[in-house]
Amino acid sequence: MPSQLPHTSEDDGVIFRPMTATDLDAAQALSAQLRWPHRPADWAQALAHGQGLVALRDGELVGTALCWCWGPEHATIGLVIVAPACQGRRIGQRLMSQLLESLGGRTVLLHATAEGRGLYERLGFVRTGELRQHQGMAQPTPLIPLAPGVRLRPAGVNDLARLQALDAAARGMPRPGLIEDLLADAKDCVVLDDDAQAIGFAMLRRFGRGQHIGPVVAPDAEGAKALIAHLVGLNAGHFTRLDIDFDSGLGEWLEELGLPRVDAPTTMVRGRLAPSPQGGVRLFGVVTQALG
Repeated sequence: MPSQLPHTSEDDGVIFRPMTATDLDAAQALSAQLRWPHRPADWAQALAHGQGLVALRDGELVGTALCWCWGPEHATIGLVIVAPACQGRRIGQRLMSQLLESLGGRTVLLHATAEGRGLYERLGFVRTGELRQHQGMAQPTPLIPLAPGVRLRPAGVNDLARLQALDAAARGMPRPGLIEDLLADAKDCVVLDDDAQAIGFAMLRRFGRGQHIGPVVAPDAEGAKALIAHLVGLNAGHFTRLDIDFDSGLGEWLEELGLPRVDAPTTMVRGRLAPSPQGGVRLFGVVTQALG
């Protein structure tokens, strides 16, 4: 775990302290000011798996930043928000600096908005790639043909350990508690099997404005397409979102399914090495932009 987050008071009257559950309503309202889609439940789930800092000015919550530690070497940072009326006061920089100090020597991953990228570069983050946010009303989708011996099946409770291992291999970080929580809450989770061995999976779950597909773990793009097509078809006629790795090559295909690109955050890393896929699988779709 990171070191304990500080409680500080600055000369300009801004107070920084650890986030608690009592801050969640105000944090959700702050994100809504920026038209971010997070529901109170999304904020609660994020805080349950990590910790955060809030900035207060005259008793009002005006900034947030959260971090999640995945094992002893890696972490992610997200939900870094400053109220529009308080931007330009270095609140975001102070939130980030305190979080990074608590994370010590961990390699830290984040997905930056265009507005935040300059700050993260000044703090030592470097660009390693991009995400593509696709969303819209899902359309009925033809299933992807699979090779002999490969099939899709529903996930069961006995699959948890294997799904946790696949996610850790694909993301490069161990996230067993997160995957257990997501599996328990998912509307649907589909597994890609090769001769009865799970080689990939994807989840459809409630997030933001509708349903979100992610994580998506597969050995190759065709496997990822098969998983995604199945879940998009299940959610046909309803709002659906995916956040995919730009290098996945799935962008044009998703647009053909009626899920246009609406945003392109930058993937950035601070530390020795970026997390890398292992074991022949990769992460085609993230859990969320914040969690990675």
